[in-house]
Amino acid sequence: MNKKQKIQTKILSWYAKNKRDLPWRKTTDPYKILISEVMLQQTQVDRVIPYYERWLKQFPDFKSLAKAEKAMLLQHWSGLGYNNRALRLQQLAQIITERYHNKMPENEEALLALPGIGPYTAHAILAFAFNKEVPVLDTNIRRVLIHELKLKENTEPERLRKIAKEIIPKNKSRIWHNALMDYGALIVTAKKTGIASLSKQSKFEGSPRQVRGAIIRLLLKEKKLSLKRIQKEFPHPQLKTIVEKMEKEGMVNFNKDRIQLRN
Repeated sequence: MNKKQKIQTKILSWYAKNKRDLPWRKTTDPYKILISEVMLQQTQVDRVIPYYERWLKQFPDFKSLAKAEKAMLLQHWSGLGYNNRALRLQQLAQIITERYHNKMPENEEALLALPGIGPYTAHAILAFAFNKEVPVLDTNIRRVLIHELKLKENTEPERLRKIAKEIIPKNKSRIWHNALMDYGALIVTAKKTGIASLSKQSKFEGSPRQVRGAIIRLLLKEKKLSLKRIQKEFPHPQLKTIVEKMEKEGMVNFNKDRIQLRN
């Protein structure tokens, strides 16, 4: 048994006995995989599960999401942070329904052309929905590969992607990447290995993200707000800039110091 086969056997054997029971692992529906991947960006697994389940009850497919009212959309997303991700998901759903007849494309180029989908999310959809042998490199998987293959921590991303692709067991991309994620999250942790994550989430308290989330929550309750009212509750030095950016993203209308959700 060579080095590649040894690590495959080790990780998959461990996963067979210790895998996490997560709802998005019980489906290969590209829509549901997409929703889970976008929700999991910058948000812990345990927090995502109830949001994911509520979202799918309200918006079970691309067609229902494409037609949803913005207020309903944001209401179901509120609390996850980065509310503009929900809007990009709807834009994506509208393109899928109009251009692709409600079916997610199965190639990387087409996926990358969709709103809100970058290289990581494209590969995650290809691996988890379509079982394609593409490398899915999140922070946990990167750490497992560095630790188990005794690579340097500063290994160049392109080389790491090449190694990650070569080590995928044939026809087992979906299960392999789920196994790597769990092994990294539960066994080969950052604390145990000392391998630092590439990026850390910025501080939430007092940040524009906190203000944006608070504005959305208020608008969902009160429909319209004055800038003066928001300034009183959230005296952020960049408040006007924050609101203007929200308008540019298509989230709100901002006119004469009055703010309301865009329809």
